[in-house]
Amino acid sequence: MIRFYHSAHSRSGTVAMAIEEMGLSAEIETKIVSVARQDGSGGPDADNPHPEKKVPALEVDGTLVTERAAILALLSELFPDAPTAVPPGHPERGPFLMWLAYYAGVVEPLIMGMVCEVADNPIWVTTYRDMGAMTARMEAALEGQDYLLESGFSAADLIMASPYQWNRDWLPKVPVIEAWFDRVNARPAVQAVVARERA
Repeated sequence: MIRFYHSAHSRSGTVAMAIEEMGLSAEIETKIVSVARQDGSGGPDADNPHPEKKVPALEVDGTLVTERAAILALLSELFPDAPTAVPPGHPERGPFLMWLAYYAGVVEPLIMGMVCEVADNPIWVTTYRDMGAMTARMEAALEGQDYLLESGFSAADLIMASPYQWNRDWLPKVPVIEAWFDRVNARPAVQAVVARERA
């Protein structure tokens, strides 16, 4: 049995979109839990197995996996024939994992550093790079193709687009990146999750 722990308008939305995109809604049970919010609302949910009471969390036959990048990689392993899966053995498995790790290790820290106004600190820049370097890397990857991987759309696009779904103003003002983000956002699976969460 696979159970996905999710809370609307949170980081787990990326996983919800991946599940929808991969056509796995009937294979994976989604359990809605509450989480503590930045505005002080919400709080820990006793039904949430995440050790920090955050989301996402995925239980696979009793084994708990947390963190978006790990869950997205695992889904492609568990369901290698699902649409948009990039499983082991796929020619672009390496680049797929690279983008997941790049998001978790570089992009999110850069964006949080910008929001918290520490991103200009030399130690921060040396450790995480800067927004210009991230923008240049994305622009180069997207040159001549619609998505980050040559083979097409994947969960790498979902996770890389996720912060800009919160605040489009953070999106680099580069035409090729803006067009990519619009393509990701326009996908029916993304729109379906957004509509559910609005409701």
